Amino acid sequence: MPSEFDLIRRHFTRSTRHTELAVGDDAALLAPRPGMQLAVSTDMLVAGTHFLADTDPQDLGWKTLAVNVSDLAAMGAEPRWAFLALALPHADEAWIAAFARGFFACADTFGVDLAGGDTTRGPLTLSVSIIGEIPAGAAVTRAGGRAGDDLWVSGQPGRAALGLAALRGETSLLPGAYEACVGALQRPQPRVALGGALRGLASAMLDVSDGLLGDLRHILECSATGAVVDVAALPLAALHATGTDPALCRHCLLSGGDDYELLFAAPFTRRADVAALATRLGLPLHRIGHLSAEPGQLRLRESDGNLATPTAYGYDHFG
Repeated sequence: MPSEFDLIRRHFTRSTRHTELAVGDDAALLAPRPGMQLAVSTDMLVAGTHFLADTDPQDLGWKTLAVNVSDLAAMGAEPRWAFLALALPHADEAWIAAFARGFFACADTFGVDLAGGDTTRGPLTLSVSIIGEIPAGAAVTRAGGRAGDDLWVSGQPGRAALGLAALRGETSLLPGAYEACVGALQRPQPRVALGGALRGLASAMLDVSDGLLGDLRHILECSATGAVVDVAALPLAALHATGTDPALCRHCLLSGGDDYELLFAAPFTRRADVAALATRLGLPLHRIGHLSAEPGQLRLRESDGNLATPTAYGYDHFG
């Protein structure tokens, strides 16, 4: 049976890009570039809560890091260093090796050094602390939105929740759509390039992890605004093409979560700039509504023009 330190040396020790001292000592030594602030975030994935027990370990390794990279993207930061803490029921080397391959595939994609961490025995729990850099004063927070700003969302929210529903046997999806939706759930693509490009353009921003409407309420709270979301502007057509129930498609897009797309506000005077950015990045950016002057009030404008209060917002761990 390999020891904790054998597992770390074998699977999680490798050369680094921008870390002076990484895995193998009591602490890492990091050297931020001049003029940069550090952006720091921590996220945890627990078996049975954040992922199904039979999830492929290589996919799980990717996602464990990707959801943290997404947090930095949501502030316009560049990911640089990660610290990985694993609680493992037992030392299954084949599982750990596959997990490490997925983790480092994501690290290589986004230029992240694994700078340290910890392992212990316990219920399967995966925790990452991530550190990124951003030019001093340039971070996009949740607090800068103003009444009248447009609301935008990137990519195709709703696919991950549809993928989860399909894996649970709650719906069936057409061939091709199944693979796309399950792939969105298991291999989310953090929008790092978009987040960086939105510095100085977006007024407020976050990533969609617990449901578009639920996460939008965080912007409303921090920015002291309300919002109107136009149902007719939502990117539902691609979800309808999966062959499942339209009502489920709407629910997954608005409340499903696990998308890790960026939801952001930007002044309406910058619409052309956002459209140009979408073209440059080759990434759809959908204008889905606007911020309003009624703090905390979130409404849906239905296709007939009527305003309605949502009945579901998103996932709440303690709700």
